Amino acid sequence: MGLHIGSVAPDFTQESTEGTIRFHDWIGDKWAILFSHPKDFTPVCTTELGTVAKLKPEFDKRNIKAIGVSVDDVESHKKWIKDIEETQNVKLNFPILGDADKKVAKLYDMIHPEWNDTLTVRSVFVIDNNKKIRLTLTYPASTGRNFQEILRSIDSLQLTDKYSVATGADWKKGDDCIIVPSLQDPEVLKQKFPKGYKVVKPYLRITPYPGD
Repeated sequence: MGLHIGSVAPDFTQESTEGTIRFHDWIGDKWAILFSHPKDFTPVCTTELGTVAKLKPEFDKRNIKAIGVSVDDVESHKKWIKDIEETQNVKLNFPILGDADKKVAKLYDMIHPEWNDTLTVRSVFVIDNNKKIRLTLTYPASTGRNFQEILRSIDSLQLTDKYSVATGADWKKGDDCIIVPSLQDPEVLKQKFPKGYKVVKPYLRITPYPGD
């Protein structure tokens, strides 16, 4: 069975650069981003892990913890961290799982044998505080991830959990939103959307950003 949006994120216990991680316990009542990189001491991965470290204040605002993984072991990660910190001018502030036995890679289907039968692709799993997978992304090894897009998607997920809205193409936090089609009662609409809304089509109703 593959992992889908809405699936419970598989739990595991694995060693990391910050000690033993029991994944569900580690997430606790927060959200999490689990992301894989193909291999230590590689150029694209070095820039990605540096970027995630720099974005910690943004993740903290969203109640999110980040954790990386590759099929290298913890000792390799610890040696590589020195290079990341030197070249990216940042202090690494999140754990990296050692996965030499490929336990996590197999649980999360991070090895795509049509590309490479031993290394992980660039997978991203956004997991909510109920341990449910809310978003997945997969990039090839040669393409570094856009973490601004990941933050944008998390903003949408957290907003739409709270309000009866969806977000359109290229939406950013603060932009207008779309009222979900299931809401039709005029009184309910008035109550839920005190800022009002514009009917473009019966199925396309635009309302100002409902958050703070």
